[in-house]
Amino acid sequence: MARPNFLFIMTDTQATNMVGCYSGRPLNTQHIDALANEGIRFNSAYTCTPVCTPARAGLFTGIYANQSGPWTNNVAPGKNISTMGRYFKDAGYHTCYIGKWHLDGHDYFGTGICPPEWDEEFWYDGANYLAELSEHEIGLWRNGLNTLDDLRDNRIDASFTWAHRISNRAQDFLTRPERDEEPFLLVISYDEPHHPFTCPPEYLEKYQDFRYDLGVKGQDDLANKPEHHRLWAQAMPSPVGEDGQYHHPLYFACNDFVDDEIGRVVATLTPAQRENTWVIYTSDHGEMMGAHRLISKGAAMYDDITRIPLIFCPPAGQQAPRQVDTPVSHIDVLPTMMRLAGISKPAILPGDDIIQAQGDRGVMVEFNRYEIEHDSFGGFIPVRCWVTDGFKLVLNLFTSDELYDRHNDPQEMHNLIDDPRYAGQRNRLHDALLDYMERIRDPFRSYQWSCRPWRPDATPRWMGAFRPRPEDGYSPVVRDYDTGLPTQGVKVEDKKQKF
Repeated sequence: MARPNFLFIMTDTQATNMVGCYSGRPLNTQHIDALANEGIRFNSAYTCTPVCTPARAGLFTGIYANQSGPWTNNVAPGKNISTMGRYFKDAGYHTCYIGKWHLDGHDYFGTGICPPEWDEEFWYDGANYLAELSEHEIGLWRNGLNTLDDLRDNRIDASFTWAHRISNRAQDFLTRPERDEEPFLLVISYDEPHHPFTCPPEYLEKYQDFRYDLGVKGQDDLANKPEHHRLWAQAMPSPVGEDGQYHHPLYFACNDFVDDEIGRVVATLTPAQRENTWVIYTSDHGEMMGAHRLISKGAAMYDDITRIPLIFCPPAGQQAPRQVDTPVSHIDVLPTMMRLAGISKPAILPGDDIIQAQGDRGVMVEFNRYEIEHDSFGGFIPVRCWVTDGFKLVLNLFTSDELYDRHNDPQEMHNLIDDPRYAGQRNRLHDALLDYMERIRDPFRSYQWSCRPWRPDATPRWMGAFRPRPEDGYSPVVRDYDTGLPTQGVKVEDKKQKF
């Protein structure tokens, strides 16, 4: 049987609240919704981190950013970290990445240089797009297209946008005759609906009077929430008034526009390609939109920015459509794709195959810092979150913690961290999170994560077992510091610990 192809589609800043099949809102995401209707829709999928670069590290390296390197925006993965492209290229796939990368550590736009694991002919990051624009056009794209009149006066149409040019290249790739000669992995990564919100004026016309009702989340006084949430709300005041309505026509217009661009690419697949192609769609994180008095994204674990859409649409006719409520993570995406492609998963990848995900499963979300250049969003604010089917536990290392009942309080208004009725459940979640941080070798783990004010009986986790870096299938064997010899799964009882 032929190995399957993969069309991997991602957007930027598009949580489940911005996709019709998840939110039930009239957001005109018909093409994404169609993938959900034909495929496997994950209803409790979570980003690794609600920030661009660390989120992309989880997706494209299969390793949490705390270990792979980019634990904040604009930091690159380590040179000994392999990517999705490398695993698939070495397995005989034609690997192509088109669009926003944001993983080279340079800046938001990138360097324009294609990593060796991807096809250089089609590489098209932000620097490549900028190279096609005049200085006047760059100024328009970044700061000059803020109203309907701006779009009309400058005669902006789809051809001006990064998204449309990404789609054109994807169509070119898919229609080459050689696509039938070897399996392919095509990744298309859209910047939209992220700022600067550029789209043709006909999209913006539809949303001039559109308002998104946040419900009770728009009125959260943050009284029982962590201090840094209140500081964030003060520094970046929410645009949402007492009516709880979020009004941002450009954001919703770009959300609609990028869905149509996705539809253009999916429609390019020939019937033969569709019968052998997995179409995967997700986004890196969401936008607070004024929920809980917060805007943008950062050191918070609310579903508004952490619960992301994730759809695996199988080759035509291979599986019946279904929905999965079990919590899953971006960290699981690469291992799942590798299993579908028949590629052995190396030990260094902590994720699992989620096509058959079920049962009582927990996933971790992290936050460390927003970006390295300046102290926006508070600087270093280490957070670890553990999500199960019923609850979400959030440890804010420097401030206070949170516990939410996902079934009875989906709006995450009531922080139950000190509620004695939930102490047993809270402590079990706490233990599971600490165990997971140890298992994945989270470098930010320390005894402070275990010693929380609401758990006075906790035993500080001071010393742990020595564990070498798991094998990745490429790197040389890790050598023991004391002996200089290759490690062979040394355990703590076999080695005297040293301070």
